[in-house]
Amino acid sequence: MTRCLKLMHLEKLSMCMSMLKIANGKVQMSSAGMPPIFIYKKDERVIEEHVIKGMPLGTMQDFPYVLKESELNTGDSILIMSDGFPELLNDKNEAFGYKRVRNLFEEHSAKSPEDIISVLRKTGDEWTNNAEPDDDITFVVIKVK
Repeated sequence: MTRCLKLMHLEKLSMCMSMLKIANGKVQMSSAGMPPIFIYKKDERVIEEHVIKGMPLGTMQDFPYVLKESELNTGDSILIMSDGFPELLNDKNEAFGYKRVRNLFEEHSAKSPEDIISVLRKTGDEWTNNAEPDDDITFVVIKVK
């Protein structure tokens, strides 16, 4: 992908991306410049935080991207997000932060993906007093059946 972006001569264009492959009770993950991927393990009642260091696509040729893997069971939940949410600033110029995201996800992980996203959005709006964010905010929540 980096080679293709370079061949398009789009100057300083880069792209951040997380990629997951879910099959046979496992998830394989890789990332290019994205925040951690959180997996709530229902049976153990813990959050796995997968920090996958990878340069945004289009920035470095032949960067050695990493592939991580985790077992999945029924009831586990996965949260993938853009950096706009943890970087939300309140009126005191404090960032929401990854720890709050992790705690919030853990607290609501038993809910449906739609409800988890609603809680995240509502909490973000409360954090900023409904101010418009400076960056995009994207969530993907997957519940393992």
